[in-house]
Amino acid sequence: MPLDIENFGDLRDYLIGQRHLRSDEQVSFEKLTGGISNRTVKVTWPDGHAWILKQALPKLRVSVDWFSDPDRIKVEAKALRWMNRCSPGTAPGFVFEDAPKYLMAMEAIPYEHENWKSALLAGNVLTTHFKQFGRLLGTIHRKSSESVKDREEFSDTTYFENLRLDPYYLYTAEQVPEANEFLHALVDETRQRKDCLVHGDFSPKNVLLYRSKLILLDYEVFHCGEPAFDIGFAMAHFLSKMHHLPQHRAQIASATRAFTDVYRREVASLAWVDTLEPRLVRHALACSLARVAGKSLMEYMSAAENARQRAVVLQLMQDPPASIAQLISQFIEKIEAHA
Repeated sequence: MPLDIENFGDLRDYLIGQRHLRSDEQVSFEKLTGGISNRTVKVTWPDGHAWILKQALPKLRVSVDWFSDPDRIKVEAKALRWMNRCSPGTAPGFVFEDAPKYLMAMEAIPYEHENWKSALLAGNVLTTHFKQFGRLLGTIHRKSSESVKDREEFSDTTYFENLRLDPYYLYTAEQVPEANEFLHALVDETRQRKDCLVHGDFSPKNVLLYRSKLILLDYEVFHCGEPAFDIGFAMAHFLSKMHHLPQHRAQIASATRAFTDVYRREVASLAWVDTLEPRLVRHALACSLARVAGKSLMEYMSAAENARQRAVVLQLMQDPPASIAQLISQFIEKIEAHA
């Protein structure tokens, strides 16, 4: 019978059998919720140190059919090892991988952490966090852009296709015919770009705040591709929070501009930057629509907010703003006009 790490008895036997745990060691197990693509369990020792075990699922936990080969755990394990080398201290420490069981383990971040998405939704908006976010993404993009070996190592885009392009852009194109041409053209363009390593899930949901430092999680769609996707994916979260939190709108908008400014400084020397800005805008629009009409919806947005954001983004797609700064201003202006 295949291992199910949410069965704690079987998990303990597995860890002992693999010599990750002594038979006389006492540990506690905790099932973690919130993710849709993995089983996730925390293993904690009496001295407080802990591991996070992730086991990839073949069918994601959403209301519509959404499948992906659980072999993607190999990508996440490889990407986490890359991050530990590329930017030490900004990702959890890699512990072990068991590819046949679609399983990997990493060091848990101590309990004194907070999820950045939760902090933002609670109104805790600090520009320093947005700047760190931009610097971290810029570092990933810059260092990998400078290394042919790194880009070749992550050349497989299978999981980006079936966990991002299909459920976010192509599925949304089916649901929203007015965006069909825009989204299909963007997908075609995205598939041609091989500029640097792309996280593919670069959002506040996947960031922990620990001692004022950002720790980036979730690398299962890490690949060589289009850097604008990462910015667009993050922008969709920031724009949606500007929409959802009107009392913090100006503050989030200002911090988002700081995020993109720091990112641009990090990648300023790279050849592909000259044509980046309009692609950033298009991906931000596409992701902002996908998060209210695709397979993975923003759970905190109301039906009225979803409808309003859909209408506003469709308007902006007809004549996309020339820059991220203009996108932020026009998005806010139209959201407020539709309120």
